[in-house]
Amino acid sequence: MIDIHSHILPEIDDGAQNLEQALSMAEAAVSEGITHLYATPHHRNGRFENEKHSIINHVDSFNKKLQQRNIPLHILPGQEIRLYKELIEDLERDILIPLHHQSKYLLIELPSNKVPAYAAEMFYELTLRNYTPIIVHPERNSEIIEKPEILYDFIITGALAQITASSVIGNFGKKIMSFSHDLLQGNMAHFVASDAHNTTSRGFHLTKAYETIQKQYGIDRRYYLQENAELVMKGESIYIEQPQHIRKKKFLGIF
Repeated sequence: MIDIHSHILPEIDDGAQNLEQALSMAEAAVSEGITHLYATPHHRNGRFENEKHSIINHVDSFNKKLQQRNIPLHILPGQEIRLYKELIEDLERDILIPLHHQSKYLLIELPSNKVPAYAAEMFYELTLRNYTPIIVHPERNSEIIEKPEILYDFIITGALAQITASSVIGNFGKKIMSFSHDLLQGNMAHFVASDAHNTTSRGFHLTKAYETIQKQYGIDRRYYLQENAELVMKGESIYIEQPQHIRKKKFLGIF
């Protein structure tokens, strides 16, 4: 199993705080059945800056530690990039890192409480340069929850979306869980990833999320999501199903 979003690298953001925590996360990932894990530290989120070459060095070092401990997990370099106005310029400066150099998938984080006014233009500029933005955890963005047509428009014009395993199973509350399932039903979730930060409050939960998806939507939907992660790792294009508009739910769930 492949996980495209985690904060396993020690001491560089709000994920693993030291090497032992990172190794514990690696063991937890293996117990989930994860074989390949993207390390995607935060970049330009107001607290942390982690540029491409630094991340690659950290990943190389951590992979060596995993080999020394005989932990059968392979770490791949990535980055969770907060959307910012100089993003295109920094791509040209080679300090941002896609999940694969060939397919150029970029994990893009939006602020939790809004969608920047320039987001649509930025996503368009990325697609012009053959980059594919993957919007991470849109189910936790308050403006998208209230106006899901924002995400619909992003997807129609070339962006993808990754929901979080913990959201699917309710660890962030019923509202976020409900909206996560709305996105799954509306073909507006192309990936499920852990966004794991530790082994306690922000663990992997990927197996449980996939089992929940299989139970509610069938094994084909589970395979679709899992295969998409594999295609990203291979540098190939994913199959995109036609998104559907989400009907906004009114008070007490009455439509």
